[in-house]
Amino acid sequence: MPPSRSLRLPTALLAGALLLGGLASVPAAADVPAATAATTAVRVNQVGYLPDGPKRATVVTTATQALSWQLRNASGTLVASGSTVPRGADTPSGQSVQVADFSSYRSTGPGYVLSVDGNSSAPFDIRADLYDTLRSDSMAFFHHQRSGIAIDASLVGPAYARPAGHLGVAPNQGDTSVPCQATVCDYTQDVRGGWYDAGDHGKYVVNGGISTWLVVSSFERAKRAGRDAALGDSTLRVPERGNGTPDVLDEARWELDFLMRMQVPEGRPYAGMAFHKVHDAAWTGMPLRPDQDAQPRELHRPSTAATLNLAAAAAQCARVFRPYDSAYADRCLSAARRAWTAAQANPALYASASDSTGGGAYEDTRVTDEFYWAAAELYATTGESAYRDAVTSSSWHTSADAFSPYGFGWADTAALGRLVLATVPNGLPASDLVRIRSSVTTAADGYLSRMAAQGYAVPVPADGYFWGSNGEVANDAIVMAVAGELTGDGRYRAGALETMDYLLGRNALGMSYVTGHGERSSQNQHHRFWAHQLDASLPHPPAGSLAGGPDSALQDPVAQEKLTGCAPAACYVDDIGSYSTNEVAINWNAPLAWLAAYAAERTSTGGEPPTAACAVTYTVNNVWNTGFTATVTVKNTGPTAVDGWQLAWAYPGGQRVTSAWNATVTQNGTTVSARDADWNRAIAPGATANFGVQGTHTGANPSPTAFTLNGSACA
Repeated sequence: MPPSRSLRLPTALLAGALLLGGLASVPAAADVPAATAATTAVRVNQVGYLPDGPKRATVVTTATQALSWQLRNASGTLVASGSTVPRGADTPSGQSVQVADFSSYRSTGPGYVLSVDGNSSAPFDIRADLYDTLRSDSMAFFHHQRSGIAIDASLVGPAYARPAGHLGVAPNQGDTSVPCQATVCDYTQDVRGGWYDAGDHGKYVVNGGISTWLVVSSFERAKRAGRDAALGDSTLRVPERGNGTPDVLDEARWELDFLMRMQVPEGRPYAGMAFHKVHDAAWTGMPLRPDQDAQPRELHRPSTAATLNLAAAAAQCARVFRPYDSAYADRCLSAARRAWTAAQANPALYASASDSTGGGAYEDTRVTDEFYWAAAELYATTGESAYRDAVTSSSWHTSADAFSPYGFGWADTAALGRLVLATVPNGLPASDLVRIRSSVTTAADGYLSRMAAQGYAVPVPADGYFWGSNGEVANDAIVMAVAGELTGDGRYRAGALETMDYLLGRNALGMSYVTGHGERSSQNQHHRFWAHQLDASLPHPPAGSLAGGPDSALQDPVAQEKLTGCAPAACYVDDIGSYSTNEVAINWNAPLAWLAAYAAERTSTGGEPPTAACAVTYTVNNVWNTGFTATVTVKNTGPTAVDGWQLAWAYPGGQRVTSAWNATVTQNGTTVSARDADWNRAIAPGATANFGVQGTHTGANPSPTAFTLNGSACA
């Protein structure tokens, strides 16, 4: 997304907070060191590396010739050595760098140190369970951000426990009966619950929608890969643990309930639409615990963008929650349908860019991408032709720009529709599916190319360091991970893992942007309760909180004072006052949690997960002058049952299918798609499904050699 579309808060925020007296205690510039000088020239992932994953480090040096590197274990024993590859000037960082690659070293242990030219890295581990803690911590962020519930010390520790915020307990005026802004409506609405969006006390549907979608997508992808046990019930620190529903979905439900409460009730103007946001009437000062907020709360005018976020997230809810709570799934689907219908009736109700008093505007005057995303989710969930037609008639369905140069984000959601259609079984023609999946891999190839061209292997372009750039890095990693799922190509998984290296220390500043993870990590993110820098009695942000990251536009006074002249990738300061570089937000932690769960997956032997969960046998039974028959056998080689399948392949000899049995088969060009016949939709682990085809050929009848089942490559 372009920088102008990523802006979440007005630049007047700090000034407004100062007028309220909230930031009067911010230390002077000289008292807070800017994050500009790293502790070492050897930049590594300070948490560590997976045994079978890529292991690269970036070395800041003016040397032009290759340098020797040495890897030592915790006892100081030399275990590997080699030579760096000079890269020269790295434009985004403004540094001259070389790269050390020690990927071939696969032994495990703690406390490794990489040394180059007299400089040593921060210590790091090499182990298969490297990301287990981050998987838990990054998801726990959302529980910390919950509104309308007490945050219990037994789940988060005494430093982070607090009373419920915004439930109408003095001094709160609460979210249980919130009036609208003047002229918006003449009634009140119960909009309790949900997640505080960022460091303030606002709750925004357009950001809540994509964040919830990513959290649920994390579980849906893991389940599709047969790796969902680590995200199941009693795996996270949430009060709902032990209720039979996966904890990740319990956390998502807290926000989903809020999103549905933001829907305009029947009988009211704009019924079915979603209010754009709810927050304080004026910006609150800092520090301020949520339950101590005395500001009046206001609902802001419904918007088409918010309504379509609700439609997309609720439609996804209906699909993913159904095995665990069918009644809730029905409720989500009803809300999604109502939202879709209301958005169609009000397709251009835009949030105003000037509506930024007390909360971010989240303005968005192009919502065709949200229509595409919502239609894709509704179609994937229901299979209904009306939603399919909305998908195929959208300009985004064939656009080459669905994955923008900056990935995807809250204001650029067409890519989410593509990811849904590429991975969730649906009835689109095989040619559409091939093109959609190809668009995912093409986008991922672009990210890999950028990474290869940069000294720090970052998937964003040189001008992509804007507000929330770390969230964009993680979003791009998701696209690469999905490309790996679709193709089985290990390059994409390696690329996704290397983005984690960037977030955790292999970057221009040599610091981890994730609190509590890494030798030198962010500690003073912009937040009204996690405000230790302002009040020593308050905590630092909890472990697993991702800072927004470098923002070359310098959109707050602290950044302007401390970072003038910075190279784009170095425009970050770990200061609570730098809200444009150092705030936290749900839409940044959501892709981090997705990526951490993905990176934590492993086999029983500790290696990377298998790339295929299916095997296909194509047997030609009979051939004559112009025709043939063949039997196709699909075997489920994964650990969980396949419930609904679609197999795709391409004929190398231009054959044409004329009929089929035990499956519905369609063909577009050389590409063939076979869909289950309902009665054989379920394939248990180790079991098979068979179907037959009859077709024509023109003299040659070579068998296909590559198959994908529900988007995943088969062996």
